[in-house]
Amino acid sequence: MREMTLLWGKTTGDIFPGVPGQTFHCYVFGLTLVFSISLVVEWLSHTRIIKSKSADNVTAGLLQTAMYGIRVALAYLVMLAVMSFNVGVMVAAVAGFSVGFLIFGSRALVKSQIVPYEESPDLPPLNC
Repeated sequence: MREMTLLWGKTTGDIFPGVPGQTFHCYVFGLTLVFSISLVVEWLSHTRIIKSKSADNVTAGLLQTAMYGIRVALAYLVMLAVMSFNVGVMVAAVAGFSVGFLIFGSRALVKSQIVPYEESPDLPPLNC
């Protein structure tokens, strides 16, 4: 039984048990993967893919449900990675969510005067 304390390691054994190649490069790849998945979760949370005039309600509802399922699955993958209790993984996850919000959800990079969230995204907000 492993203790539940945060640790700072540079091998992939704690993130992906049983993965061959327990090197620093694999660790950096794992951190990049967690960061990227977090970024995609934020993108899915703030995107408008479904065009309301071009799709009927059934098609739009099925696409919205598929997007929701993908977003939840990716969010759970990030959660499981953070449960490795590796500080680097936690920092990568928080950084991915933060950068994703900066790019897709905040006013910092919006060039027009349109306020974010005026047009609702396809999916409801991700709640904890």
